[in-house]
Amino acid sequence: MQLKTVQKLELPAAADMHVHLRQGEMMEVVVPTLERGGVDTAFVMPNLVPPLTEVDRVLEYQSKLRAVAPNVHFLMSLYLHPSVTPETIEKAAQAGIAGVKLYPQGGTTNSEHGVANVEAFYDTFAAMEKHDLVLNLHGEVLESLAPEGTTLEEAFLPTLKKLHNKFPNLRIVLEHCTTAAAVEAVKACGPNVGATITAHHLYLTETEACCDPFAFCKPIPKKPTDRDALLKAVVSGNPKFFFGSDSAPHPLTSKTSAAQGKAPAGVFTQPYVTQLVLLALEEAIERGVVGEDDVTQDKLEGFLSRFGRRFYKLPETSGNRIVLEKKGEKILPSVKSESGEVEVGVSRVGAEVFSLTWVRAA
Repeated sequence: MQLKTVQKLELPAAADMHVHLRQGEMMEVVVPTLERGGVDTAFVMPNLVPPLTEVDRVLEYQSKLRAVAPNVHFLMSLYLHPSVTPETIEKAAQAGIAGVKLYPQGGTTNSEHGVANVEAFYDTFAAMEKHDLVLNLHGEVLESLAPEGTTLEEAFLPTLKKLHNKFPNLRIVLEHCTTAAAVEAVKACGPNVGATITAHHLYLTETEACCDPFAFCKPIPKKPTDRDALLKAVVSGNPKFFFGSDSAPHPLTSKTSAAQGKAPAGVFTQPYVTQLVLLALEEAIERGVVGEDDVTQDKLEGFLSRFGRRFYKLPETSGNRIVLEKKGEKILPSVKSESGEVEVGVSRVGAEVFSLTWVRAA
């Protein structure tokens, strides 16, 4: 497939297996952008304020999301916390909750209530293995725990291996991979371990992230060689690697008014997530990182839709499709509420992308 010259492309609706949809008026602004980006299935993060540690609150949140976007299938998660006991896991499984998210305490947005000692949750992980819930890992350690010269993600990888060895039947997702080492670590694990890759980690490196508040996120983008390893994983056809945008909205003012290096961590890609993956692949072809023949219809469908659905034991297609056409559309600077009180800046403003329309299943 020659992405640079193709004028029209039809794909199954994307399954975004890592989204931040926030709450309140921000939620009202962000949730409709899922469909704008070609997504009809979304795995929702639980790091609200306060975090979603109770099954009833998760279900209440899901109902609010459905009210805003009734055409989207929302997969829900609990926030791993001492109150999430084996009994909570059993209740969650009965309620149809799909996973539990592990945040290292203090490692990212709204993670103050996260995990300081992984081993303290072994009973909970055993219950998850029994009831077949997915463990979603923010795969980083705190800076104080990373050896010098080692990224926070690379320092976490032994924990991934340890958890997989201890609970071989537990489905585990290493979220938002950013390093070549993480790709290799996931490949080395059994079939119950998968990984999500974002759109923005396919085009950002540490150079942009250190200087541009709209490119600053956690985990921080890494070296060009790491970015290129992610791109190669996307077009490998390996079902362990699937799409999870980690699109993370913050008020525009908090990104623009913060002192250098103090902007909140998060890149907002949701209104154009599918298009940004395609743009990153176009640029990778231009750089010679992947060949034109590496980007096929089948591999795009696998990464963006089928592999994630399969890992979460969903039907491999929803029946909905998206049509992408080159019409000269450019990424707009922001999305905002009708009142204008909530505004979120979008990644890669001004970049030319495919225009997207829907073909809904009958």
